Amino acid sequence: MIIDTHCHLDDDSFNDDLDFVIKRAKESGINKIIIPGADIKTLKKARDIAYAYDNVYFAAGVHPYHADEFEINHLRDFLDDRKCVAVGECGLDYFKIKEHFNSDEEVLANKNLQKKIFLDQINLAIQFKKPLIIHARDANEDIYNILKEYSKKLFGVVLHCYNASKLLLSLKDEGFYFGIGGVLTFKNAKNLVEILDQIPLSNMVIETDAPYLAPTPNRGKRNEPAFTTFVAQKMAEILNLEVSKIEEITTKNAEKLFKI
Repeated sequence: MIIDTHCHLDDDSFNDDLDFVIKRAKESGINKIIIPGADIKTLKKARDIAYAYDNVYFAAGVHPYHADEFEINHLRDFLDDRKCVAVGECGLDYFKIKEHFNSDEEVLANKNLQKKIFLDQINLAIQFKKPLIIHARDANEDIYNILKEYSKKLFGVVLHCYNASKLLLSLKDEGFYFGIGGVLTFKNAKNLVEILDQIPLSNMVIETDAPYLAPTPNRGKRNEPAFTTFVAQKMAEILNLEVSKIEEITTKNAEKLFKI
């Protein structure tokens, strides 16, 4: 059994066949799915899907791409919900940031806004005693410094789509979890493949990030929860373990982290 800890079932690409996607997931041994909130405007859709399926849960957060749309009181309403299991996805994303702004001052202002919204969501996680789902892209040092400062106050953290950063890897000592997905199966994932055995299996969870990042042999197609089986197989191959062991431990990790 596998838990897909990061799957955007609220994406429009699932509108026409969501029932079949859930059915295929169950048939493939994926017994629970978590939809990470990323956009204030789609949180209600994520919650509605969670209530439509017993094995689906959601998280409530604002992705750094939508930092300018953050509304803390609106987010509180969702965090109170019984099927909301985490805050996120939230974090920092500096990828191509200089291409989107005209001056160094505007770049700095956006980074500061992202940090403020990230800190606001960290404080919400502490207040509601929920784990954090972290998005980190080209911002490893700032993510590390912020999480290190708050680590003793937090109720669990998963570094979504772990990017093979050695700096972030050191957060395993804080009990943080690392989300492993389809990227592991890519030919250009050399760094992640090489560092995987340095992460304790007790600190790993499996994810898809569907509909994005479909694993080999489905790369280029719409990703979906059933494809987590390819991630588990690749993990087993690299770590020289039985697939059943990978599934067992990562499932227990997700159950512990998200209390599901």
